Amino acid sequence: MVKRDNAVDLAGLLANDDRDLASAWVAEVAGTLGGRVSTAELDRELRELYEALAAALRQGAIDVHSEQMSEVRALLTELSRNRARQGFSPSETAISVFALKRVLEPVLESGTAADVPAYLRLAGILDGLGLFTIETYTQTRDELITAQAEQLLELSTPVVRLWDGVIAVPLVGTLDSARTQVVMEKLLQALVDTGSEQAIIDITGVPAVDTQVAQHLLKTIVAARLMGAECTVSGISPQIAQTIVALGIEFEGIVTKASLADALKLALRRSGVDMIAHQGVQR
Repeated sequence: MVKRDNAVDLAGLLANDDRDLASAWVAEVAGTLGGRVSTAELDRELRELYEALAAALRQGAIDVHSEQMSEVRALLTELSRNRARQGFSPSETAISVFALKRVLEPVLESGTAADVPAYLRLAGILDGLGLFTIETYTQTRDELITAQAEQLLELSTPVVRLWDGVIAVPLVGTLDSARTQVVMEKLLQALVDTGSEQAIIDITGVPAVDTQVAQHLLKTIVAARLMGAECTVSGISPQIAQTIVALGIEFEGIVTKASLADALKLALRRSGVDMIAHQGVQR
């Protein structure tokens, strides 16, 4: 008995003349996605994947990492990224691959005994493709989470222009290394963009200050000074003041004020603004 070529066996399972396996695959997957992907989009995705998989098997692909599988991997990467952006779960994404095994099961009933080992080999390949899909999905979700965190970080660290030549950075929440870097970059860029010579770092909304946070603040202040700006730290509560003293943190040479209003008055005096004259004009 002559044994059929493995590649022909595997590709033959997808070339069944009695059933439109691609359509059956689309219908199987559509039932698991609850209509959250349009039929037209799903049909396009899976038919392209089906044709690429069949072509790879005809060329002798034996696993997901085969050179012949490059187009299949590319299509799965696109599919996984789309599903991650659309908010699907990992299992809902992987089912797009695993469902093909269920679609192929009826083919065995009308096939021959030789189709069984071919099906098992193909099922192993599909398992590998499913795992590849999950890995790509996870990587994309991590990238999305990181990007969203960076966007939130940007939004939570505004630089406000209080007066001509005076800018302020009101900080709220925990101050860590990553956020301090954003504060420093935004503050220095604002100094350049506005030509300001006075900067206020307001920590009224910072719940606690430890040695690391203090070091971050000092680095930001030093960087601003190198840009020719005078810095004032405002919003130091009695509790934070006690913590700074207890930790032995040196704020020597740095002007601090209890409130943002006090810091603004100081900055305006440094800038030569006559507050009495301004108050007279407002009246």
